Amino acid sequence: MVASLGEDSGYVPYTAYSAKQSFIEKHPEVIQGFTNALQKGMDYVQEHSPEEIAQVIEPQFPETELATITTIVTRYYEQDTWKENLIFEESSFELLQDILESAGELEKRAPYEDLVTTEFAEKAVK
Repeated sequence: MVASLGEDSGYVPYTAYSAKQSFIEKHPEVIQGFTNALQKGMDYVQEHSPEEIAQVIEPQFPETELATITTIVTRYYEQDTWKENLIFEESSFELLQDILESAGELEKRAPYEDLVTTEFAEKAVK
């Protein structure tokens, strides 16, 4: 490995979930429950060691030795790969658009306030 993109770039939202505005308005309890469950996972990662995390996720990678999984999780841990919460900050949104734009994959930038809602993630943190 030459360099870590995660360390050099800042928090890039590699995983995102989307829902239609109509679904969010009709089923806010579903969105909140889903977000709460994801935050619970984020809390677990913050509160446990790489060794503990590796043991928990090991069944998802039956072809990989626990020592290898532990090494990978430790690397992520040391790079501060995982945020403490799910709040999608505008700076991360802009960074993602910068990356897509420089790769020639984004023709027009989107306004943060039109696509992102943080209310559910903010409630999940509390």
